[in-house]
Amino acid sequence: MNEPTIDSTATAQLVVGVNDLASALPLEPQDAFPKVFATARMVALMEIASARLLQPFLNLGELSVGVTVETVHSAPTPEGAAVTAIARYIGRDGKLFVFDVTAADEGGEIGNARHKRAILDAERLQSRAFRRVGTGE
Repeated sequence: MNEPTIDSTATAQLVVGVNDLASALPLEPQDAFPKVFATARMVALMEIASARLLQPFLNLGELSVGVTVETVHSAPTPEGAAVTAIARYIGRDGKLFVFDVTAADEGGEIGNARHKRAILDAERLQSRAFRRVGTGE
């Protein structure tokens, strides 16, 4: 398989909406979080940027999946602000593709991560997920 060139980059951007806020995450009333960009959404944006970098190298029926994310969320971002994640390909760790990713809003960097992704057959992954929990498709 071909792979991205070292130091190549891809981006993903979103404008923080109400569903992107940490305050949208609670499962129960006592689960209170602030009305700022959720770490989980920042990680998702970082994954999207990294996946976009791998997209041109996938074969038919393949997709990339996140395996690890070591992240720091260092600054809050309010609703309505634009956040951009920039993934930079830094090489391989065995079968895994490794990225350094930064996220920033208009005020500067809000987080960074080391992210690893694997390339898998999409149907095989879905089938394995159903078998794991005993449900059918």
